[in-house]
Amino acid sequence: MIPQVVTTFLKELSENNNREWFADNKPLYIEAKSAFENVIANLISIYAEAGLDIGSPTPKECIFRIFRDVRFSKDKTPYKNHFDAFIAKKGGRKSVYAGYFLRVAPENSLFGGGIYAPIPEILKVLRQEIYNFPDEFKAIINNPEFKKVYNKLYDQKLIMAPKGFPRDFPDVELLKYKSYVTTHPLSDEDLSSPTLEEKLRMLTTTLSPFNNFLNRAIDFQEEKLEF
Repeated sequence: MIPQVVTTFLKELSENNNREWFADNKPLYIEAKSAFENVIANLISIYAEAGLDIGSPTPKECIFRIFRDVRFSKDKTPYKNHFDAFIAKKGGRKSVYAGYFLRVAPENSLFGGGIYAPIPEILKVLRQEIYNFPDEFKAIINNPEFKKVYNKLYDQKLIMAPKGFPRDFPDVELLKYKSYVTTHPLSDEDLSSPTLEEKLRMLTTTLSPFNNFLNRAIDFQEEKLEF
């Protein structure tokens, strides 16, 4: 389960999202951050033992900064109200590969994965793989066990068929996605439950065929890609 100090810190931060409070409570932040790093370290170990293709990232490589970039945002609150991490091979949070995502936030936690907003070269490779093997991809995302916990893909899509692909392709809607991502919500009760690790294992196992399909496409074209 997620240590209490993590959720306590995030709840207090959401009510006091300013630099003065953060400075006064930096010891609490450091304690919560360390506890979250241990959670991610445990997940990395579980994934390695399960033989998942995640490489060997460190927790710090996977965890996103809590500090917000507010330069181009109307929301000027300086900190995120959550801890989040992306576990993937070759870079953790900076990886171009599909991976596993965990966000811990009061009343807004989730687990998921895939590839969010990939660079154009990667996105084209993913679309090509789906174009070449549509039945295999559909079998993954329409599998009853998959749909039970991941009922849709992230829905930012093109209006028209992407450039270079035929408009009359029967599964053209699958090529229009700008990201290939899916998520499952986690309740606050999930976070504090002693069975959280078991649930995360189930969510990961269910998601892995989706990630494997995407990563296979990148691996096949890796020498031709510049990243």
